Amino acid sequence: METTTSTQTLADLAVAIPAASRVFHRYGLDFCCHGGRPLAEACAQRGLDAGAILSEIQAEQAAGDSTTRWDERSLAELIEHIETYYHRRLRAELPELVALAARVEARHAEKPSCPRGLRDHLAAIHEAVLDHLAKEEQILFPMIRSGRARLAVGPINVMESEHLDHAANLRTTRSLTANLTAPAEACPTWRALYLRLLDFEAELMEHIHLENNILFRRVLAG
Repeated sequence: METTTSTQTLADLAVAIPAASRVFHRYGLDFCCHGGRPLAEACAQRGLDAGAILSEIQAEQAAGDSTTRWDERSLAELIEHIETYYHRRLRAELPELVALAARVEARHAEKPSCPRGLRDHLAAIHEAVLDHLAKEEQILFPMIRSGRARLAVGPINVMESEHLDHAANLRTTRSLTANLTAPAEACPTWRALYLRLLDFEAELMEHIHLENNILFRRVLAG
């Protein structure tokens, strides 16, 4: 079992123990775009007990989690996984989220709790994400696959900057949806939308983590 301490960064813990990302997401700890902070510092900022967080991570680890250690796989395998799993799911899920948000806003516009503006916000996310995926698939990933990683510093900087934009968009989504908490009067479609947005958030953070904390690190390290 991996040794864990509160002085380790969120990113390093999530790399060494992939299941740690689930624990971090449960507690709202940003391990992807701001994963360079020690666990103790991140917990202190949110009023959390770092020891309790470590205990949950160790429990996940002891349960025999079979999540792949992507830091131990080849760059080619990691890129293939990112494209075939995360990119494919983003392209499929985002249009459906936009459509669901439009239905909720149209049917419940008169309610004070209606997430007004959510449909337009998700449509903007969809457009930004598609542009981001195209840059990775057409520029950055071919560069890495062809052995020209030394030229990838500029594209990686752009991707990391856009990842920060994606993280900000996730925060806006939560502000528009009462922290993704459906009100008592929410219909099944409204509740399903928020549940799917929670899944979307978790997957996008895991996706960014794999790139920022594993793929990009390894490429830049040479």
